[in-house]
Amino acid sequence: MATLIEQKPLYTQLPVGQEVIFVVSNNTIVASFTNVRFIADVYISNTIPSSVTITSIPTATFKTTPNNAGVGIFDFKQVVENYVSADNMAANFSEYKGVTTTDDTPHPLHLIDKYSKNKKSARWLTIQFKTQYTDANGDVVTPEALFAVSVDYQLFNGYLKYSDILTMGTGGTANNFGYDLSNFNLSSQTDKFLTNAPAIQYANLEDYGTLACLAPNDNLEYIRLQYKDSSGSQIGTENIYKTVTNGAYTTFSSEISSRLLFFGCFPANLQNWSSTFQALVSAGTIQGGSIDIQAFDDSSNRIAKQYTININCPDTKGFESIRLCWLNQWGVWDYYTFTKKSVRSISTKGSTYEQLAGTWNEASYRVDSYKGGKKTFRVNATEKIKMNTDYISEDENEMFEELINSPEVYILEGYQTDAATSALNQYVKPVRLTTSSFTKKTVANDKLIQYTFEVEKSKTLRTQSV
Repeated sequence: MATLIEQKPLYTQLPVGQEVIFVVSNNTIVASFTNVRFIADVYISNTIPSSVTITSIPTATFKTTPNNAGVGIFDFKQVVENYVSADNMAANFSEYKGVTTTDDTPHPLHLIDKYSKNKKSARWLTIQFKTQYTDANGDVVTPEALFAVSVDYQLFNGYLKYSDILTMGTGGTANNFGYDLSNFNLSSQTDKFLTNAPAIQYANLEDYGTLACLAPNDNLEYIRLQYKDSSGSQIGTENIYKTVTNGAYTTFSSEISSRLLFFGCFPANLQNWSSTFQALVSAGTIQGGSIDIQAFDDSSNRIAKQYTININCPDTKGFESIRLCWLNQWGVWDYYTFTKKSVRSISTKGSTYEQLAGTWNEASYRVDSYKGGKKTFRVNATEKIKMNTDYISEDENEMFEELINSPEVYILEGYQTDAATSALNQYVKPVRLTTSSFTKKTVANDKLIQYTFEVEKSKTLRTQSV
């Protein structure tokens, strides 16, 4: 009797931050032989495994013995989450200001012109299960006829919150469970990009940023950008097609890199390349206006909800704008520009030593007034920034909850005039969020909602050492 997969994830799209449970059985072997083991050969790769055979080299192999019910239970969560991570750099063949991304010309993901495939955010998962036992001759055997192979799963670097509702299967799949991601698959006007941020966001004219989407079914044909002035009148439109020259594939590929895409749609990304948008900036008609982002299929049907980026008017009070980006629940990036009062502070913790006065290694002793006493050997200085939001709506609470919980937070600098050969190291600056608590505010309780966050730059300020 062949090995049976009795329980498996209900859906083939898997955020790695969840239980990835498989249950296998082989009642005949368990009842008839000794030393029974269930073996799981795990295959994780960038492309769909074309064949899983006994001669393939798996990514990892695990074994378990039958439990009291005669089945083997595997949880691969801690395995699969090691094979995906955040995408900080754009994939090859995307562009920054018309310069193609290559290994020799890398670009931060947030700065892309149009599209970028993912590099590390997603992987394929396939598992081959085997039953091993000791036969009547005392030989340990693993008959190929007993093998069972799972379907191909698409992993990505997301996680499930405890409040996310799981779905149970029905009929023959009643034991299977999972989280339904169909509303992220871009097939209807209510589907979403990979963000829990509100559909209306705010950004300065110099702000970079991306939206990310799952593309498991090749529905996405192009993304339309509609530019509106401060009165809401349309003043321009552009369709950005999902092509190789725009940083994405033209045909559906088995490579997982094409199934989670990033799209640069914030004002600075458009200033990189769009002559239409650049003309609106020069004319001063887009300031105070907005950018509408809509996804369409090849029949020009809209396949996702509309997202709007309202462009902030120039601040007249002189506050410095600070833009944070952070890894959100779905393993991609959210952004927010703090436009109100911010305070920068520098704290130092230096190393000191006692220096001898005068000269001791010359022909005569000389009194030098600058020598002697306690001196600083090295200054370790760190910069902290405390920043305040404008008054916001309750819709942004979930986004800030994810900020306080995010393992990766950065300050993102704005649009600059730089050469094609620039290292671009001045844009993305790692920080550590030092705000350790978040009290959710509501209109009913607090009337006006405003938050304060503090970050500390991860790198110490450079200075001389003596």
